[in-house]
Amino acid sequence: MKKTVVLGASDNPSRYSFLAVERLREKGHPVVAVGKREGKINDTLILTGEPLVNDVDTVTLYLNPVLQVAAYDYILGLKPRRVIFNPGTENDELEEMLRSKGIEPVEACTLVMLAAGMY
Repeated sequence: MKKTVVLGASDNPSRYSFLAVERLREKGHPVVAVGKREGKINDTLILTGEPLVNDVDTVTLYLNPVLQVAAYDYILGLKPRRVIFNPGTENDELEEMLRSKGIEPVEACTLVMLAAGMY
């Protein structure tokens, strides 16, 4: 299973980040939800700030590129294997930074990847 940090998590059920946390958990992936406000997605707490997380396989982004800038160091510091840029989060600058550190940037939709068995 792939430990995943959902960055930009929301406790609003109409948000894609909420659905991503639910679907990742349904598929058995350990999830750390990080958002701008504390909350809960079913039994998953939404953490704020830059929580220390070890052994991260994937970071999936639900932050627009402007908000990502403040999180660059945090994302790189998690040392994930890959970062998924969900639709609307594409960011050439961050993608290049990731590549330079040997981290794979993936422009895709986490929900589609999970549904298609490609996660």
